[in-house]
Amino acid sequence: AEIAALQRELGVTTVYVTHDQIEAMTMGDRVAVLKDGYLQQVDTPQNLYDNPANVFVAAFIGSPSMNLFEATVTIEGDGGTIRLGSLAVPLSPSSLETRPSLRNYDGKKIVLGIRPEDYEDAEFDKDGHPTIQAKVTLLEALGSEIMVHFGIDAPTVDSGDPDAADETGGGANAVGRFNPRSRVKPGEMASIAIATENLHFFDAETREAIR
Repeated sequence: AEIAALQRELGVTTVYVTHDQIEAMTMGDRVAVLKDGYLQQVDTPQNLYDNPANVFVAAFIGSPSMNLFEATVTIEGDGGTIRLGSLAVPLSPSSLETRPSLRNYDGKKIVLGIRPEDYEDAEFDKDGHPTIQAKVTLLEALGSEIMVHFGIDAPTVDSGDPDAADETGGGANAVGRFNPRSRVKPGEMASIAIATENLHFFDAETREAIR
């Protein structure tokens, strides 16, 4: 906060280099993400978060990291279905409106990204989002929220970040941010709502975002 205040007081252009994505997001007016010396994306912090250019940026920006899975898309009219292991998740019509190229992936494998905050205990979901059933393995109660670790029987995708920590464990391959009043328990099945309008889609080969 002091560095940011000083920069604004002096009114000079400043280049700040950091490996800490939280520092970059909170201090930068525009952020450049580099991987192995190559520029991945330059944008405002919010656009990096909302519209990552590829799988690496998607996983690097945000904590906990975006959940990444192998999935298959089926297009049906203005909507469709996303096959995630044994689970079928409805494809929101808004996803096809904002990402028209997604229609070219009908029947094909993609990389599906779901941010932790786009999962919620179905009991506290007021918007009627589609739900899945998954077994809870671990809870991290943080007071204002609960980090819920659970398992989905779909292969996960490596983001390409060698420094990324494995944020799951014990049979879990997904992490969600739940309402702190959630009563889900480890070892039990939970009904989990997914904000499907916020899903992210990436080409399985190029790892680039599908627009």
